[in-house]
Amino acid sequence: MTKRGTVYRLLLGILSVLILLQGLSMAMGVNGVALAAENQQPTIDSSKRVVIVSASGDVNRAVDVVENRISSATIRNIYENVYGGFSLEIAEKDIERLKQLSVIARVDDVAHYQPSLEGSIPFIGAGDRLMDKQDGKERLLTGKGVKVGVIDTGVDYKHPDLEANYRGGYDIVDQDDDPMETKKSQGEPTLHGTHVAGIIAANGRIKGVAPEAEIYAYRALGPGGQGTTEHILEAIERAFKDDVDVINLSLGNTVNGPDWPTSLALDRVVEKGIVAVTSNGNSGPSMWSVGSPGTSTKAISVGASLPPVEVPVINVNGLKDELTLTPILGAKSWQLKASFELVDVGHGLLTDYKGKDVKDKLVLMKRGRSNFAEKLALASKAGAKGVLIYNNLEGAFAGAVTEPIPITGATLSKTEGEALRSLLKQRKHKVKVDTQYKVKQDLMAPFSSRGPVTETWEIKPDLVAPGVAIQSTVPKGYLDLNGTSMASPHVAGAAALLIEQHPDWSPEQVKSALLNSTKRLQDEQGKEYLPFEQGAGRLQVDKAIQTRTLISPATLSFGELEKGEGVVEKEVTISIENISKSTKEYTIDPPIGEVDGISWEFEEKVTVKGQSKKAFTLQATIDQHAIQKGLHTGYIAVRDKDEDIHLPYMLFIEEPNYPRVMAFQMAHSDKANGYYYEYYLPGGAEESSVHLFDPDTLEFVATIIENQDQSRGMVNGEIDNLQVAPGRYKALIYAKNEGKTDILEAMIHIGEEWIGP
Repeated sequence: MTKRGTVYRLLLGILSVLILLQGLSMAMGVNGVALAAENQQPTIDSSKRVVIVSASGDVNRAVDVVENRISSATIRNIYENVYGGFSLEIAEKDIERLKQLSVIARVDDVAHYQPSLEGSIPFIGAGDRLMDKQDGKERLLTGKGVKVGVIDTGVDYKHPDLEANYRGGYDIVDQDDDPMETKKSQGEPTLHGTHVAGIIAANGRIKGVAPEAEIYAYRALGPGGQGTTEHILEAIERAFKDDVDVINLSLGNTVNGPDWPTSLALDRVVEKGIVAVTSNGNSGPSMWSVGSPGTSTKAISVGASLPPVEVPVINVNGLKDELTLTPILGAKSWQLKASFELVDVGHGLLTDYKGKDVKDKLVLMKRGRSNFAEKLALASKAGAKGVLIYNNLEGAFAGAVTEPIPITGATLSKTEGEALRSLLKQRKHKVKVDTQYKVKQDLMAPFSSRGPVTETWEIKPDLVAPGVAIQSTVPKGYLDLNGTSMASPHVAGAAALLIEQHPDWSPEQVKSALLNSTKRLQDEQGKEYLPFEQGAGRLQVDKAIQTRTLISPATLSFGELEKGEGVVEKEVTISIENISKSTKEYTIDPPIGEVDGISWEFEEKVTVKGQSKKAFTLQATIDQHAIQKGLHTGYIAVRDKDEDIHLPYMLFIEEPNYPRVMAFQMAHSDKANGYYYEYYLPGGAEESSVHLFDPDTLEFVATIIENQDQSRGMVNGEIDNLQVAPGRYKALIYAKNEGKTDILEAMIHIGEEWIGP
């Protein structure tokens, strides 16, 4: 076994499918890998790698040095404005020489990416009659004149709801001026970017949040939604050069770290005056599940919540609690009235139905081994009434199919599905399922990724917006979809409205207005979601355009502190900007409820003149002995007679128990029985290894990777000759650091094409 960097064809740090796509028949959070599309730009020598390089100083000087000193290096793209670096093709043998050059700050492999109304828009306070009533005047806000860049799978700019607002863009995948969605003749067709664009600025049968905003489309994801870090960075660079005001990236990976190239690029583009909005990810509801670029400090990361939506809830004899279903979009609507027997059919493969009578019954099956469309089609052919698919990974998920299938289907979490399966094994009598229908709203979508960010301990998402059953434009029509991919463009559209209202505002001011005006959400038991779940709260566009106070930062992280015997002071400077014409007096209130070991010091009253800004210092004094270990969170209130703004804060006492390993991937290399691999270590590791087990018997098969003393970041390498029989395996990826261990579970295929988790 030898270690070396992963080559271009491996999906590095792959982005989870935020909208749950395989076409639309694959669920989000897929751990599979795939080769990049054949028509990616430009063709490269298979003996070389493509890398993303950050310059330590002047970018053009670094380019000159590299070209003069390394003969195998070919510059591909320069990202002078948004990343301070460039991409290049280089021989494997010259990588170490490249890293040693003084003009080079860092070198990263490319990563491959894939993409992860009418009821939701009035719900967030937007719509046809959104009026700006400042200074006693009324003005309709529609986003007119604001340029929004959609970095995605392209846009069907001929759609009747989008063609009037489309202004241009670029196809990064094919390197031409036609950023149309992938068509069937080009490979696996896409529709994700068109759906996103419609939420932002559709203006026809469907109205987007900002129906007169100008759409610029950047096709960074090609057939099947495949793309690379290089594509994303070029799209950001082109959007910057096109002078867009807002960019939306409804994509994200499973790497929870603040220093991934796409996260750093968004930080930089915000510094240059563009509002960057990105989805937070669909790997929830576990803590630490946010991925890059949702980990960007300066971008606006968006989680998903429920707009008013009628959802099916099932009661099962033998289970105490009711289960809320997430319907599979594109399948027949879940409208079951009677009581139905439940039958377990394994993974829902053809062989799983052998000897089982499922006619007019509900079938329970585990996610994986085949896609949603195949599972539903087989169930329909067998005469089943409906399908329940439960996750094979921790947490909830959602899914969709592209072609209508005449059977209803819904998804459950792994825990819920295993409870049903256990019940079916234990009970001697039939298990019956009854469906009720309940209208729910302002709840967190279970699939929405949670924060915080490792290393920086920042609160993410920044806020949430509707991301369930969102109807928008797709090529040749309209479709309901779920995902934080759908939540993010609601916020991008809201940013466009604020920029129309205040064309001189900075991205920081836009972010503050959006976060300061949110509604804090509670779960069904009335318990408020924590800041790392909902950020500042749910988007309220009407409140954002009415705000007369901007507070920055809008979320507060006091980092991590060890227990001990001393007293430590943590300070943060908070800016209050009064955008009205009258002087305002603000009252500062500490968090509700005293906490042993922490006290707060600040000015209780702050007076700010009209159209001016004033800063104050908030100090937390922490008794390291008295304070309890764990997460401390709450809200600092800033009030005047007109507004009541709450700033969420977080503080960790002792290092939190974040995942020590994440984002494991494997793919075939060019060698016989050869494989590339990678995984991410957010805190480094003294030891890490990968072990294979039989997925059915859990019998140990082999240890295939062993590494030691690795620093924080992505680990990648190559297995030269893997001596394991072809088939499916459960992989356990183990990491140990400073006495703490963690194990990540994944399903992999050896000697076979990947077909899903």
